[in-house]
Amino acid sequence: MSKIHTRVKRKLGLTTSLRHRRFGSKTSKHGPRTFKTEEAAHQWATGKNINKGTYKLVPAKKNKRFKIVMNVP
Repeated sequence: MSKIHTRVKRKLGLTTSLRHRRFGSKTSKHGPRTFKTEEAAHQWATGKNINKGTYKLVPAKKNKRFKIVMNVP
């Protein structure tokens, strides 16, 4: 997240000691889509028209969840 210049902080009436997250970048990073069960992952993939042979399930989050990884030829 980028810093706000002191002149801008004075103009907006903000404290100089805080970073003021509201004025930073708007994008946030998201992790991969994970599923609690293998059945839920397969059901999501069929809903997205992904064939069963084109992906595989990989354990994620301390082997308590599964994520879908596409097979790249």
